Amino acid sequence: MSQPRPATLPLPHEASNHTNPDASAAAGMTASVPIILHNLLSGIPEPALEWEPFRDGIEIARLYRTASPGPVAAFLRYSPGARLERHEHTGFEHILILSGSQTDDNGEHVAGTLLIHPPGTSHAIVSERGCVVLAFWERPVSFLE
Repeated sequence: MSQPRPATLPLPHEASNHTNPDASAAAGMTASVPIILHNLLSGIPEPALEWEPFRDGIEIARLYRTASPGPVAAFLRYSPGARLERHEHTGFEHILILSGSQTDDNGEHVAGTLLIHPPGTSHAIVSERGCVVLAFWERPVSFLE
């Protein structure tokens, strides 16, 4: 019996209007198989992602989400100068900075940095140069401003 193929998002040179059925399933968050993203440090597979507005100057491309208040994984793309207002974490948040940099209460964080914010912590974010991050939220955040 053959195993189901993992859902993959194509690299930028492989994407062509969502003709890859695995990419469409992963981007639509309906896949029942693993989502596998290759070479994230070499570039985000942006053509395969469905970006939508999140906050002023920030876009989001969700990889998956579960029933609220469950886990969510997404890419966030900050335009230069974008700010995310102060928020408190109700569950763990993991942020992997893939390109650019962002600054929060703990200083400036550059590409390759992994940030883990435990429940009960809060911070505000600014990205002077812009950045792309991969975010995992155990539970939704609560915006304080």
